[in-house]
Amino acid sequence: MADIYKERSEPLTTDVKARLETKPKSWLVVFDYLFYAVVVVAVVGFVYYLFSFRNLLLLYLPVFLQGMLITLVISLVSMVFAVIFGFMGALGRLSQVPVVRWLATTYVEVVRGTPILVQLLLWYYGVGLVLSNLGFDPYTIAYQAMTALQNNSLVPDAFNGYFYGIIGLSFNYGAYLTEVFRSGIQSVDKGQAEAALSLGLNSGQVMRRVVLPQSIRLTVPPFTNNFITLIQDSALLSILSVIELEHTTFGLALPQLHANDKFFVFIFGAVFYLVLCYPLALLARHFEKRMAAAY
Repeated sequence: MADIYKERSEPLTTDVKARLETKPKSWLVVFDYLFYAVVVVAVVGFVYYLFSFRNLLLLYLPVFLQGMLITLVISLVSMVFAVIFGFMGALGRLSQVPVVRWLATTYVEVVRGTPILVQLLLWYYGVGLVLSNLGFDPYTIAYQAMTALQNNSLVPDAFNGYFYGIIGLSFNYGAYLTEVFRSGIQSVDKGQAEAALSLGLNSGQVMRRVVLPQSIRLTVPPFTNNFITLIQDSALLSILSVIELEHTTFGLALPQLHANDKFFVFIFGAVFYLVLCYPLALLARHFEKRMAAAY
């Protein structure tokens, strides 16, 4: 009887100990409340700061919204092409053909080893000049195409800057996504591919139906990080006369006579970048949790 009583009492004792150990300490609770209090004070202070410059805010808000829209479009188009470059580069890195593998490796190492600003200038003043001498002018082609649609007024004067800027961003981030996709594909257990081949699937079907669906889950966090960084690096297109969010911020801040007004315009521009980037981080966490549920 004593042994039975002991066996029944041990789980209760262990449960009580666990509850006592997981009980939060008082000083940790104090720090939690202090943290939330600081956050509330910071938010209220920032709202008051915006309210104190409400005249500038209301005056420049439409211009900032237009610049943010251009930045968003540039980033989305660049990321689409970057995914294409990255996927092709990843397949090249994993290719069994030495020449293809060498070309993909060279692309990754050269692009990642040189500054993106230099690459953008090379695309605009180097590749663009060579293609222009050969008779290829992106502005003329876009203008004629939009004229057929009776919307040529939508083609900006600095269209070549937009064109080569998007190509430059896509080419640069395609190199980073090459390694992201390659590592994601190689992280999938080889036994699953072998099992799929034994069931009669060919290599293409194995890649599409077995390997890629699982690698997507692993590439969501680094892919999102690269997308957020691309949005911020789109500010470099201002050197190509592209009127995006950063160009708009500088154009509105520099003429300000008072330092406080100039500082507020820069803060206001940074807020728009935060509005673009933070939802992407939340969306990535959501997809990461949804995809990790099965694992």
